[in-house]
Amino acid sequence: MIVALYIAAAVIMAAGGLYFAWQYRDVRKFLAGAFFVSFGILVYLYLADVSVPLLGTSFVETPAISAGRAIVHFILFLLCCYFGFVRKPNT
Repeated sequence: MIVALYIAAAVIMAAGGLYFAWQYRDVRKFLAGAFFVSFGILVYLYLADVSVPLLGTSFVETPAISAGRAIVHFILFLLCCYFGFVRKPNT
């Protein structure tokens, strides 16, 4: 049941984030910073070889998963940074 709630929350948050990021440039700027911080934390967890348990479940995020997520968050940081700061609005 907890895993289903995590999945539902992730889908709702992702859909809302994508909608606002598509509509507002300031949201893309905020997301660029958030993805950069998340990238840094995930790299730290990978380099420190720390496993992180997922609250309420028996799942554990291994350092290898943290490294994969860090790569994805860095790519998302670059995209949000480009569309939020570099590219000029079409108005």
